[in-house]
Amino acid sequence: MPVRHDQSGRTPDRVKDRPTWLISRVYARSSALLGAGFEARGNGLRGYHYRLLAALEQWGPASQADLGRDTGIDRSDVTAALTELESRGLVERRVDPRHKRRNIVTITPEGVQQLAELDTVIGGVQEELLAPLTGSQRRQFLALMSRLLEASR
Repeated sequence: MPVRHDQSGRTPDRVKDRPTWLISRVYARSSALLGAGFEARGNGLRGYHYRLLAALEQWGPASQADLGRDTGIDRSDVTAALTELESRGLVERRVDPRHKRRNIVTITPEGVQQLAELDTVIGGVQEELLAPLTGSQRRQFLALMSRLLEASR
């Protein structure tokens, strides 16, 4: 029977310097920080709600399908999230007069206000995540991450 070592925080040498491992650990930390930040607000909204509100505020009314594509949220999850946002008065859905089977979603003034409040949460999370880096390192980090994403498109 193998000996089990129960020392949390240990990572095998073969893994610890791999970019995929490091990115996954930073992702886990950022997700935890985001979750805690949204949870502290106590309003039940999450990152996907923020993305939907941000897309609507920036680009204006959109179909649910376009919102899913633009925000990277699965179509069925978009529908559920919009139902939540609509029940809170943060978005409105109306049937597209040109395509009766499609809904057009619009952010409400309350949604714009909620988005501004969530911006504060997001800003705090960004600050906490990047706190170990200098301003120059932050800019370099963001440029490198953006470059990696661009290469995948």
